Amino acid sequence: MELRRTIARLLAKAGYFTMRKIAPAIYAQDGLLSVHSHDFMQDPLFKRAYERGVKAIGGGDDYQWHWRIHIGLWVAFSASKLEGDFVECGVNKGFMSSAIMQRLDWDSIDKQFYLLDTFSGLDNRFVSDDEVRTGALEKNASQLKSAFYSVDIESVRANFSQWRNVRIIPGTVPLTLEKVDAEKIAYLHLDMNCAPPEIAAITFFWPRLVPGAFVLLDDYAYFGYRAQKLALDAFAAERNLQICSLPTGQGLLVKPPR
Repeated sequence: MELRRTIARLLAKAGYFTMRKIAPAIYAQDGLLSVHSHDFMQDPLFKRAYERGVKAIGGGDDYQWHWRIHIGLWVAFSASKLEGDFVECGVNKGFMSSAIMQRLDWDSIDKQFYLLDTFSGLDNRFVSDDEVRTGALEKNASQLKSAFYSVDIESVRANFSQWRNVRIIPGTVPLTLEKVDAEKIAYLHLDMNCAPPEIAAITFFWPRLVPGAFVLLDDYAYFGYRAQKLALDAFAAERNLQICSLPTGQGLLVKPPR
C-alpha cells in the first residue's frame, strides 16, 4: 500500500513538472491540474500569507499547496465576518493556521484561535479498523520518521508566539475537546487524517457553530482517506446536508441558518 502511494506520488510529481515546463500557465501541483485562472497566487496578501505558512514549517520545503491554502484563506476571511471563534483540529506545524492569521492580521480582530493536535502523530486508539486495514498506521510511522509530522510542541509554540489570542491544546481528540471553552464558533478546520477523531470533533462542536459557520475538511476527497469521507458524508446526511467536494482534495460544509 505504501509502495503504491509512493509510486503514485512520484508519477504525479513528474507529470506536474512536465506540464509546468510545457505550459507554465497551467496550475499543476498538490494533486490538481487546471487550466483555469489562478492569479490569486500573484495577490500580495496571498503571497505574504503563503510565505508565513512556509515559515511555520521551517522555511525550507514548500509543500506546493497554493490552491489548498487559497481555499483556506477564503473560508477564514468569510468566517471572520461572523460572530465566533476559530478552531483547528490537526495543526501539525501550523502551515494553514499561520497563513490564516497572517492574512487576517489576527491581532486586529477580536477572536480566539484554538489549535488542537497530539503533536505526536495519530493516536492508535482512535484509528478505525478500516483505516488500519488500508495502511493508516504505516503511513503515520512514515510521516513521523520523515519529520513531516511535528513532535516538537515548543517549536510550534514559538511559531505562534507572534500573535495574541491563540490557545495551543496538546493531546488527543476527542479527549481534549472539553478544553475548548468557546461558546460560539465561526470556523472549524479538521485535518486529523483519520475518521473517529474528526467525527468526534464535528459532533462536539456542531451545536456551537453559528449559523453560516464554515467547516473545512482537509482530507475529505484526498486519495487514501475514503474512511473519512464516508464518515463525514454520513454525519452530513443525518442533518439533511451535503458536503461540497473540492478538486483540492478538501471538503466544505456550511452550517445553515436556523
